[in-house]
Amino acid sequence: MNQKRLVLSSPLLEIVISRLSQELIENHNDFANSVVLGLQPRGIYFAERVVRELNRTLAGTNPGVTVPLGYLDATFYRDDFRRRDSPLRANTTNVPFLLENKRVILIDDVMATGRMVRAALDAMTAFGRPRKVELLVLIDRLYNRDLPINPDYVGQRVHTLDTQRVLVEWTEQGAEQDRIWLVDPD
Repeated sequence: MNQKRLVLSSPLLEIVISRLSQELIENHNDFANSVVLGLQPRGIYFAERVVRELNRTLAGTNPGVTVPLGYLDATFYRDDFRRRDSPLRANTTNVPFLLENKRVILIDDVMATGRMVRAALDAMTAFGRPRKVELLVLIDRLYNRDLPINPDYVGQRVHTLDTQRVLVEWTEQGAEQDRIWLVDPD
């Protein structure tokens, strides 16, 4: 059986989301020229939580402001998608706005090698050329980068070995409660 170590759960997770939302508001003000893209598959749940907190917080100072949220699937832009034994299935892409000259905040649950973020940057070009792209992640796996990509906003940094994995359990996916685990191999 795999050994699991709890990294993050409620209520600390809500505090992390609130802190990250405050950082975004400091840098994007009323989000007039900013949009959020959640990376499929699991980054969308985190993106939805962040946007919900942003909208709740902004409603106090800017009633009627809604932060634009889209979902981006970069599956077929990954450099390893043809190297797998079984074919990958695409997830839904829903970007109901142009990215042209916008400030884009990419949101994912776990940052590891950087390959998914690189693929997302390629996938975004179908929707326009952003003015700036920032990366927000819930968990930053240190010491695992294959590419020189680092997040601008981090929920928590975790020291991991290549053999370990980070397991994110969301209630939206049927988990009993929100929890993030560091899992050691057998």
